Amino acid sequence: MIEIKQLTYTYPKQAKTALKGFNFEVKEGEIFGLLGPSGAGKSTTQKILIGLLKGYRGSVKVNGKELASYGREYAEMIGVAFEMPNFYIKMTAYENLTFFRSLYRSEGEDIEKLLERVGLKEAMHQRVGDFSKGMKMRLNFCRAFLHRPFIVFLDEPTSGLDPVNVTKIKTFLREQKEQGKTIIITTHDMAFAENLCDRVAFMVDGDIALIDSPQALKVKMGEPVLQVTYSDNGEMKTTEFVQAGLGKNKAFLRLLQEKEIVTMHTKEATLEDIFVRVTGREIA
Repeated sequence: MIEIKQLTYTYPKQAKTALKGFNFEVKEGEIFGLLGPSGAGKSTTQKILIGLLKGYRGSVKVNGKELASYGREYAEMIGVAFEMPNFYIKMTAYENLTFFRSLYRSEGEDIEKLLERVGLKEAMHQRVGDFSKGMKMRLNFCRAFLHRPFIVFLDEPTSGLDPVNVTKIKTFLREQKEQGKTIIITTHDMAFAENLCDRVAFMVDGDIALIDSPQALKVKMGEPVLQVTYSDNGEMKTTEFVQAGLGKNKAFLRLLQEKEIVTMHTKEATLEDIFVRVTGREIA
């Protein structure tokens, strides 16, 4: 659905190159995560892909066609939810979405059903100015899907949301993926990306440092050991074994025979571990 080759961008009057000529593609029906610290180039990449930044170098193809050759119809194809919601605060949630839906040619989603999916149905006739940050974020999320776009760009979609509402967002996104939607998420929420994204790309200093599925990255960058927690006369203990030759490891086999095993798992890295290792920075 999206194919990027040698994407380079320098902001006007800036000496430093913001994007340094990287390549990647996003498949149709894929949930793709752009991860990295502030200033890594995630927002610049997203702004190019949604058509806000011109003058880039390289090739950006969307659905097989160069992005630069699209006209106003491109706005009908994509949905966007920026990190900072922007609504008419004296209008209700329903009135806001009705107005924004009127800007598109397509009939769009049923507003009441869309609000119900994110837990805002009871507040749909409430003024947005009275909404909490989490409520505004969920309304912002609805706006991105309002006109049934083919591609959706979400910037920090879980910001300000409690675990219950994060689960609602994840469920909705999985359903959209099953319908063939392509979704690009920019986030610092590593648990959200790990649980939801088919693939993720780590950006560092305007370049792609790593790109793969979360599971593949966790295994590749984890430690080749098996961590076993067991009960020893009522006391919980944990030990580790090197995975190589595990089937012939006498101490491991004896532990299985003699002790009550509580948990046993490989010592994979988390996406947060990988983030810190690749970028050299803590997650803000």
